[in-house]
Amino acid sequence: MTVIAAATAASTLAACGGSDDGGGTSGGGGGDASANEASDIGITEDSIKLGAHFPLTGVAAPGYSEIPTGAQAYFECLNQQGGVNGRTIDYIYRDDAYNPTNTSQVVNQLVLEDEVFAIVGGLGTPTHSAVLDFLNSEGVPDLFVSSGSRLWGEDPETNPYTFGWQTDYESEGKIIGQYIADNFPDAKVGLFLQDDDFGEDGEAGIRQYIDDQIVAAERYTPGNTNVGPQIAALQAAGADFVVGFNVPSYTALSQLTALQLGYDPQWFYSNVGSDPTLVGSLLNNFSQGQVSDASLLDGALTTDYLPTVDEPDNPWVQEFQRIWDECGGEGELTNYRIYGMAQAYTTVQALQAAGQNPTRDGLVEAIETAGSEWEGPVLAPFRYSADSHMGTSGMSISRITGDTTEEVEPVQLTDLGDAEIEPYDGEMAEVPENGIPNEESVVD
Repeated sequence: MTVIAAATAASTLAACGGSDDGGGTSGGGGGDASANEASDIGITEDSIKLGAHFPLTGVAAPGYSEIPTGAQAYFECLNQQGGVNGRTIDYIYRDDAYNPTNTSQVVNQLVLEDEVFAIVGGLGTPTHSAVLDFLNSEGVPDLFVSSGSRLWGEDPETNPYTFGWQTDYESEGKIIGQYIADNFPDAKVGLFLQDDDFGEDGEAGIRQYIDDQIVAAERYTPGNTNVGPQIAALQAAGADFVVGFNVPSYTALSQLTALQLGYDPQWFYSNVGSDPTLVGSLLNNFSQGQVSDASLLDGALTTDYLPTVDEPDNPWVQEFQRIWDECGGEGELTNYRIYGMAQAYTTVQALQAAGQNPTRDGLVEAIETAGSEWEGPVLAPFRYSADSHMGTSGMSISRITGDTTEEVEPVQLTDLGDAEIEPYDGEMAEVPENGIPNEESVVD
């Protein structure tokens, strides 16, 4: 069964606290809605249809299923302010249960039956890899994949319609590696890696800086929940500092296994696996209540490329809280919903830059031309150009305490390969009125 959700113009003004006039007829983008045309597949005079695939059910659903609800809430509020150049966003997301076979089916449906203008934020390396060739052969913009694989951005010649969004895992590994080299030069480092591109890319980045400090690298296969052999091997190798490139469920499993073994190294989890609220819930579930929160993560290090819910004074978090309160559904604002809202914000920037009557090829041109200059909630600049479709270029480093994090190193910037790491000297972007960007068209 397919789960579908749509954010359309049918939403009421009251749901988003909009004014009687909806904030104007043209919304973000500043165009004249009377000039709108049905300029491409998925574009009508008054709507833009976008599609996505997410694990709404199955083992990957915790956390990740919240991302599209954040994007949906953002689009709901945007629509009440007139949408983009007078077009509302019709956002359709379907459940693939984190199964590549399902992903192929639902993306085929989105493209061939629903006739979406673009796919936005499809989640997962193994899942989205299954539709990469299809989307590019069909000429469908494949925007801002929810994964840090370098597949999405390093080769625009092969995949001209696909763009990354978050910091790639290799760059993240480089930033982590340099931090360890500078702050823990005597540590004996063990790696706990997912056995796919996620773990491989992270390992490649780390080894550029601390290859001589690494005493063991252990890999797990997603779906095999017994990580006892891997954690025991790290302990036996004498690793007193463990870096994990793993998903949240394996953060919980690694912590419980280490607790059983009496193993207490310094932990550093990549951004993907470190959300303390979700990990705390998984720890409680996996331990059947013996561990009731994320306290096992106290002192662990992680990375960030977005503001988080534990920063209530951050203007972007405050704006996203307003959007969730006015246009969201059940539950609370979470880091996953912030991710979805931030991704939706970048999507609106791209649509605005694509002009009054956007086309699929024009959307790609707009991102390549202007994307590196866009500012928003993401902490570091994007790397978009005709030669690179890589997403944001940097991260900060934080220490986890309870359900909160505290920054211990400000944002560092880098890129793939031997690109140097440099501190970011930019400032946080200001939140625009109503949380809606106002990018100029860069497409004739």
